[in-house]
Amino acid sequence: MTLRLYDTKAQELRDFVPLDPENVTVYVCGPTVQSGPHIGHLRGALGFDLLRRWLEYRFRRVTFVRNVTDIDDKVLANATDAEPWWALAYRMELEFSRAYAAIGIAAPTYEPRATASIPQMQQLIARLIDAGHAYAAPDGSGDVYFDVRSWPEYGELTNQSVDAMEPAGDADPRGKRDPRDFALWKGAKPDEPDSARWDSPWGAGRPGWHIECSAMSRRYLGSEFDIHGGGLDLRFPHHENELAQSTAAGDAFARYWVHNGLVTVGSQKMSKSLFNFILADELLAERDPLVVRYALGAAHYRSSLDITPTTFDEAEAALARIRTFLERAGRAITAESDEVEFVAAVPDAFAAALDDDLNVPQALAIVHERVRAGNTALDAGDRDEADAAFRDVTAMLGVLALDPADEQWQTGGSDAEASALDALVQTMIVLRADARASKDWGAADRVRDALALAGIALEDTADGTLWGLADVRAKRSGAGGAQPRQKEKFDG
Repeated sequence: MTLRLYDTKAQELRDFVPLDPENVTVYVCGPTVQSGPHIGHLRGALGFDLLRRWLEYRFRRVTFVRNVTDIDDKVLANATDAEPWWALAYRMELEFSRAYAAIGIAAPTYEPRATASIPQMQQLIARLIDAGHAYAAPDGSGDVYFDVRSWPEYGELTNQSVDAMEPAGDADPRGKRDPRDFALWKGAKPDEPDSARWDSPWGAGRPGWHIECSAMSRRYLGSEFDIHGGGLDLRFPHHENELAQSTAAGDAFARYWVHNGLVTVGSQKMSKSLFNFILADELLAERDPLVVRYALGAAHYRSSLDITPTTFDEAEAALARIRTFLERAGRAITAESDEVEFVAAVPDAFAAALDDDLNVPQALAIVHERVRAGNTALDAGDRDEADAAFRDVTAMLGVLALDPADEQWQTGGSDAEASALDALVQTMIVLRADARASKDWGAADRVRDALALAGIALEDTADGTLWGLADVRAKRSGAGGAQPRQKEKFDG
């Protein structure tokens, strides 16, 4: 069987043939951390988690990169005097990481922050200028733009002509040759903090949004890689601009473009401006994370997912049927045998469904067919068929990370309480770090004293601030001001 994926650029299903069958390479646009995650972020990340898991099943090794955009107009706009942009970005990054982990989304191989790849962005910009596809603004502002009319293929991802496009609104148009030219480098502005600017050949400033992903994907995956993923709303202008600037610089870039559908609420696009968004932490406080994973992953990744009052109730009922069978079968099998032989291979029909553009709805239908067959076998006393169904269901749930018996879902009240306490203390640590950075020693001491009254001790180390219960020696890593702001995370 051959895996086929819908390539958004080609606008058709294509056989997936990786550059290196021993190492599939994937880059997915991660969050811009100006605020906390909502349900749309969870759904998008989960879609690519499921794709990654199936690629790992098929090809074993996958190098999966998901970036963090920690410098951006929105991040700067949401910062305050009490919480600088870098502190806000880090706090929000932690919120995303916790929400992703809560529903079983595996950590990426690499998770680079944009601020840690500034030199690579400047190198890419210089290559584009040398090739005649970018130019510095003549007004001396320090802005650098991509010249869209210099690249005949511009618009190929979304099948648009340049003349039909709206002007790029990502920078002041006064220095542009064409209103559709987009910013590669943004000159420093008087109202922006000094900490949000870097020296460059064109003047102090910061990167444009689009150049960030082109530079990071090249740094971690090379000039050509297998899959570029992201939400459907990123196709234009973000991914269109990524494709243009990378290929204009001479890189082959992504061989397949995969985009997930969006989330709607009551058939209306979810939007903060419409006040119909659902925050991830609120959802996870009300629902079992396994139920959330099932509900958000049950629709085809390319389809819109409409959240209704019954969405999570239906997922909970479906999981209850699976749990009941697994418990029944487990009791019956262990009653007759001390050891159950487990075969990791999934049924052919299940594999065919996931090979067909990651058709999770069809794959789940096969899971439930085997659950029904297993229950029928148990009712009839057919131990062999029940055993086979049990093994099939367990193998399929393992691929989808939906097995209720898996350790990641075995969290009781104490673990949930510890997670909530950790989130609160981490926030307090960030507030204390901000106060210390501002030399507001009184405010910093008040945070420490408040935690001490609650029985929580802090310890400042070279690696950040650690915390623990006053009578417990084991401490947890914190997010204090000593944490390097540009430190990258390497999980692979």
